[in-house]
Amino acid sequence: MTLLSVRNLRLEIRRAHDTIVPVDDMSFEVERGEFLGIAGESGCGKSLTLRALVGLTPVGATRSGECRLNLDGRGLANFDPAKVRGRGVSFVFQEPMSALNPTMRVGDLIAEGPIVHEKLSAKAAGARAIELMKDVGIPEPELRARMWPHQLSGGLRQRVMIAVALSTRPKLLLCDEPTTALDVSVQDQILGLLQELRVRSKISIIFVSHDLAVLSELCDRLVVMYAGRVMEAGPVDELFRTPYHPYTQALAQSMPSFEARVGTLMTIPGQPPDPTAFANGCRFAPRCRFAMPDCTEARHQVRSLTPGHDTACIHPESMRAPVQ
Repeated sequence: MTLLSVRNLRLEIRRAHDTIVPVDDMSFEVERGEFLGIAGESGCGKSLTLRALVGLTPVGATRSGECRLNLDGRGLANFDPAKVRGRGVSFVFQEPMSALNPTMRVGDLIAEGPIVHEKLSAKAAGARAIELMKDVGIPEPELRARMWPHQLSGGLRQRVMIAVALSTRPKLLLCDEPTTALDVSVQDQILGLLQELRVRSKISIIFVSHDLAVLSELCDRLVVMYAGRVMEAGPVDELFRTPYHPYTQALAQSMPSFEARVGTLMTIPGQPPDPTAFANGCRFAPRCRFAMPDCTEARHQVRSLTPGHDTACIHPESMRAPVQ
């Protein structure tokens, strides 16, 4: 069953002297209980896509396109971002120290959502906070509930952030690179926790990251973004095994692996385009080793080559042939 359907999502940001479109024509779906990844280089619009879904956009931003949710099992319906945030949809931020209110104790931070959105009493919300702290693996929850965020380690603060997000029992969890600032061992614990929560609670998760190794382990399906647009989308195993877009192929070949212990990792030449001056045609064409003359004029269009596997490349067959 489809939980979220996004069609032609576009985000325009008006600035003092110009207007930029960091997210352009984004379309994807999330099934109930699915783990969807969104991958791409820094600045490609991954985080802004998540923020646009729940109205956490910069000043001067305008969202357009169709975003529909099925929270009650009765079918998809358009939604007001502000009304679903903290109810059916919750957000896990990249840096909990800046996202958590430093003037509130940990237990109160987790209890706030149920008090505001579900009208629970302070006692009932406090009890839920303790249970959630246990669920996300925070030791001695009764003691730590009385602490301030700055008294906890980075890993425990991220667990608190996840508990805050889960406190209103959402159907969809939006994770914006939640493990970037953590060391490897703590990162692994947080990723394992998200997998466990997904299985136990049947919650859907959209996970944004530039780390393909993490996404390949976590996700059922992957959306690959570049310069604000979808380049490719499909089942994660198939997408890495048989990419249909040169950008996806280049990202996969830049990943280190235990099998390839010798040699040089592939890099992608050049830099992503300036969002104030996107060129016509495929935005990856200036960096693409397979680019052809018509790539610079082709209209962006995502099409299915096999069931469930989509690409915006107009010459996917070029990657199967020797480079001239």
